[in-house]
Amino acid sequence: MLTPDVRLEWLVSFLAVVDTGSFVAAAEATHRSQPRVSLHVASLERAAGLVIFDRRRRPVELTDAGRSLVEHARAILQQLDAAESAMSAWRGGTRGLVHLGAHPSASAGFVPALLTAVERTAPDIEVSLVERSTLEMDESLRSGQVDLYLRPMTPPPRLSLVESRPLWREPLVVVLPEHHPLATAPEPLAVADVAAYPLISIGRLDHSETASFEPYELFRSAGYELEPVQATNQPDSLVAMVRAGLGLGVTNALAARIANTDGVRIRRLGGTHERVVAVCWNGGRALSPAAKGLFAMIVAAPPPPGTRAA
Repeated sequence: MLTPDVRLEWLVSFLAVVDTGSFVAAAEATHRSQPRVSLHVASLERAAGLVIFDRRRRPVELTDAGRSLVEHARAILQQLDAAESAMSAWRGGTRGLVHLGAHPSASAGFVPALLTAVERTAPDIEVSLVERSTLEMDESLRSGQVDLYLRPMTPPPRLSLVESRPLWREPLVVVLPEHHPLATAPEPLAVADVAAYPLISIGRLDHSETASFEPYELFRSAGYELEPVQATNQPDSLVAMVRAGLGLGVTNALAARIANTDGVRIRRLGGTHERVVAVCWNGGRALSPAAKGLFAMIVAAPPPPGTRAA
């Protein structure tokens, strides 16, 4: 039976397996060895007198008893986090390290002003910046590499445990060589006019989820398929390829704003599709006092230039 002898680390390992879907991934997320995670879960099963995972399935699945335990395990750890938050006031409040993830354009267009505000008003919060592409961010949260992260909401996060708070909206733009026929055309440019040329998009050519990014959805809504000749997650790389004459770039406004745009022109793309950027976190675990403090500052920060509040 479950008694006060149950160790909290057993619950942490148990929930890590629930959230990641495997003992190996849970070990990575908790920075423990896989045998130790397995030992913790086995100890919890012995204490409960019940099997909580069906290990015959891949990925492992919760039994009915395991599903019943999840809610209570989360509540126990959340109460512990709440107690820690209450005690933090006696230790200097929001002191601590926060790992903040960000995709390239947010990392350059939003994070520097945020870090300046943190240094000025909350110097006890130390921020470690983790830069990843959009599609890598969810995995970074799952593996425990980030506490909070900035992410476009299209495509949506792949993990059910992710919660989000929208921050800003930004239009989609076309990057053109300086002397291109569309470089001086009135804004916004029509998708039909842009689709007539070779295109360079955001994302990766070899990743299926790239086709669900905002530019692809915009082209689809206008009756076209965006079939780029090249794709990249780095704004400066996209602009450099446009400058080299490989095609027209289709990206988000903030990416164009933070890149070196010498020798190119930026034109807004027509249509109703926009990029919505949010701050995301693991909804199954309470944030540390420092992460809560940084979250509050992120939400209160003004949107980057050229964007508007979501």
